Amino acid sequence: MCCIVRCELPAKHTFMSKKTIIFSIVLIIVATFFGSEMFVDEELTQGVVVPEQTHLIAEMATESAEVETQMQEWIISSYDEMMRRISKEEGQDWLLMSAIAYNESRFHSDIVSKQGAIGLMQIMPIVGKQFNVSKEQIVDPETNIRLAGKLLKQIDKTLKISPETSANDRMSIILACYNGGIGHVSDARRLAKSNGEDYNSWEVVARYLKMKADPAVYESELVRYGKFTGSRQTEAYVREVMKRYDFYCNLVENGADMVAQVK
Repeated sequence: MCCIVRCELPAKHTFMSKKTIIFSIVLIIVATFFGSEMFVDEELTQGVVVPEQTHLIAEMATESAEVETQMQEWIISSYDEMMRRISKEEGQDWLLMSAIAYNESRFHSDIVSKQGAIGLMQIMPIVGKQFNVSKEQIVDPETNIRLAGKLLKQIDKTLKISPETSANDRMSIILACYNGGIGHVSDARRLAKSNGEDYNSWEVVARYLKMKADPAVYESELVRYGKFTGSRQTEAYVREVMKRYDFYCNLVENGADMVAQVK
């Protein structure tokens, strides 16, 4: 099972070490097994050590220390090393890839959506087919992440976004394609361009995506991919991934202090 970092910051920041949290968890588990009577047992109050209980506490403490060591090996998820390596090989930002994975699957590698999207990055079988990868292979986390990297690269190349476009606009438009389909986004950009508007602006593209639900618009000869009713979902997706990406950038930049806040 993969590990998930809960990244919503609390309303009031509470600084608590991982050791404190883990020790508290150990106490809760012990209390669950033996009940609160364990802590006021007559023998214990007389200074008599109960071997079975002492052994269990020591065993749990050892396991907790192992968990803490494991937690220190990653920042965002247990897939950090894989994300870093594959993203570098595919020319992607591993923090953006992680933000996509969080929004797509919450880092669950075995999830399959109702629409048939598979794994960490929710890759559709048709995407795997484009890159000669079978449906059975897509569930593998490494293959899944690599396909997402290749898809993002393909989208970026196909869109031919101007080099002068801001990083946020470029990233948002690419994410919109990842979620809503490059065909619908391309339609929206064509419509914007035909009206003399900036088709490299995400704000403009998002507005035209919304207009594609109107017959007066999607029946236009400029529209090649028909009606689109998912603009609200796509806008929310872009907003959430970008927000998560910014959070991860700050998380990595500020280091362990922020990690303690979100554990």
